[in-house]
Amino acid sequence: MSRHSRHPELHRADRVGWLRAAVLGANDGIVSVAGLVVGVAASGASASTILATGVAGTVAGAMSMAAGEYVSVQTQADTENADLAMEKRELHEDPHSELDELTAIYRHRGLEPALARQVAEQLTVHDALGAHARDELGITEELRARPLQAALASAAAFTCGAALPVLTALLAPADKVAMMTTASTLLGLCLTGAMAARAGGASPARGAIRVMFWGALAMAAAAGVGRLLGAHVS
Repeated sequence: MSRHSRHPELHRADRVGWLRAAVLGANDGIVSVAGLVVGVAASGASASTILATGVAGTVAGAMSMAAGEYVSVQTQADTENADLAMEKRELHEDPHSELDELTAIYRHRGLEPALARQVAEQLTVHDALGAHARDELGITEELRARPLQAALASAAAFTCGAALPVLTALLAPADKVAMMTTASTLLGLCLTGAMAARAGGASPARGAIRVMFWGALAMAAAAGVGRLLGAHVS
């Protein structure tokens, strides 16, 4: 058995793109739609109005999350592509200077000058653009911006998260919608926070607490606004 097979290493960096979008989408889906449901329920609205608000918030929120993620990550992708195109042009026009630049990078990282030059030459022969992308620009295939993946992950996660308060509003007694939505939302946030922290290698308890705190704050604010507006309208 090889040493590699005896000591497998589980790295999480390749999860950053979709994990960030999924966690953001799920938490936003739960908190924002729960806030809508709790706020509208606190205003004294009917059960049908509360449910319609939750469903409309789910559709609008999922589309908004997808669009926002796609635009922001596409901007990152455009920047990466522009940097790679510039690097490719420089490698074609002045390969010697680019080799010196790569050598200097490895020297600054602690290699002896002769070894740094040898490494730069071998990596240039193997994949010059890949070496400069990774070691000069900090762009790797695992961490490349993927706009469509981020958009789909965010929208799907938002919808899944929003389903919790919507289903609660659908099934709960009319006079207990706000209370039951709050309880189910805090439970859902506890689970998503713990799962996200675990997937990212952090403490599940700490992840659950921080997500629940902000979720509770958001619903309290929504309930306060709902009661205030409901009192003025009535």
